[in-house]
Amino acid sequence: MTILVAVRGWKPDHWIHALRETAPNRTVVLPGDDFDPSSIRYALVWKPEPGYLKSFPKLEAIFSLGAGVDHLTTDPELPNLPVVRIVDPDLTGRMTEWVVLNVLLHHRRHAHYAAAQAEGGWKPLRQWAAGAVRVGIMGLGELGRDAARALTALGFKVKGWSRTEKRLESVACFHGAEGLAPFLAQTDILVSLLPLTTETENLIDRVVIDALAKDGPLGGPVILNAGRGRSLVETDLFVALQDGRLKGASLDVFATEPLPPDSPLWRAPNLFMTPHVAAESDPVALSRYVIGEIVAYEAGRPLRHLVDRNKGY
Repeated sequence: MTILVAVRGWKPDHWIHALRETAPNRTVVLPGDDFDPSSIRYALVWKPEPGYLKSFPKLEAIFSLGAGVDHLTTDPELPNLPVVRIVDPDLTGRMTEWVVLNVLLHHRRHAHYAAAQAEGGWKPLRQWAAGAVRVGIMGLGELGRDAARALTALGFKVKGWSRTEKRLESVACFHGAEGLAPFLAQTDILVSLLPLTTETENLIDRVVIDALAKDGPLGGPVILNAGRGRSLVETDLFVALQDGRLKGASLDVFATEPLPPDSPLWRAPNLFMTPHVAAESDPVALSRYVIGEIVAYEAGRPLRHLVDRNKGY
């Protein structure tokens, strides 16, 4: 049974090699190859052209090669087939690394020390204990839960917010519209790992920024976004960094990628940026995951981590 790999924005060579190594008895093809469309049973995709997947009449399942699935759910011609999210320890661990790194960069005031080093200055600041800092995580799926556990282990006071009610050991959980304001009021460092839906698009705006805690030890709130770029209003973030309402930010995702050269974010103060690499997919680890799911499915077991079309994730 043939597997199609259709990706935009990066080269699929490593994926093709990893899949063929993992499943040498299966045929793996790219969109430009010569193959019979009716031979395709599974598609591994990232940002395929809208409507492209409907051209495979015997397609049985679609795998999203990334944490987000909005590149598929926004396709009005997406076939009514199972869409599988990648939930793998490798991907989850990489995201947690990024979250912990950037929480610590702001907690330990690294921008100040980097600037002092560049100037040849010895400028110590007071260092607060992790227990004095309140970290709020928006989005308590697999990624959010793992990041919360890691930050809790470091001693941070961790809270979580999600669309529906969730429970997590040692984490105060809030949910829904009624839980957002009290959650924000108790948050010094806001971490967004939200999926992109109609409810989360542009959710983190000036109102949310102004609702964050102002009495924390860092001198003001900080925002981290590694979920989806369009969950954040970038102009509101930039203005808040400029006027000091935000003490800092870290962004891995953006409304437009690559970030345009004329974006004001390039010159925003105390902003750390990475080019959508927080949870970069590892072809070897995720190929094993995908092939494992396919083998289980063909043995009669249900596919796991299916996307709910109504929720958008």
